[in-house]
Amino acid sequence: MSMHSPMSKAQNDAFMGSYLEALALVERLHRLLLDVIKDEFERVGVLEINAVQALLLFNIGDHEVTAGELKTRGYYQGSNVSYNLKKLVEMGYMHHQRCEIDRRSVRVRLTEKGRNIRDVVTELFSRHADGLQERGVLGPDGITDITHSLRRVERYWADQIRYIY
Repeated sequence: MSMHSPMSKAQNDAFMGSYLEALALVERLHRLLLDVIKDEFERVGVLEINAVQALLLFNIGDHEVTAGELKTRGYYQGSNVSYNLKKLVEMGYMHHQRCEIDRRSVRVRLTEKGRNIRDVVTELFSRHADGLQERGVLGPDGITDITHSLRRVERYWADQIRYIY
């Protein structure tokens, strides 16, 4: 039984339309984020890694992680993570070593070269945060509201995966 009063067909249709618009916007924002990162790397002359790999380096940060940990944190798809980690190790952006306990598992961490890439992305995001506030696009309350709403959707979707199948 829903805690909310039943919606009329028109209200339900309007909600569905807004939900589909929000889903499309999330997809477009992700693609735009990758384009923005790609443009920044072209601007600074770093051409050997792609935006997904740069974002992976940013998200790893100062941690030492396994591919499995990145997948369970929800950042990346399975084979995509393994492929990109392998390429980043080959290009010298990451160190890797087998875990002593579980020999099948490989732990990775950023090299100095990888930390430099992470710093470029950090600086880009910092400029964006400043620009959003300076231009009045989004302030502290707005970003908090968006984050809370997206977290609730994330929890709802995660619950659907856990409990329905």
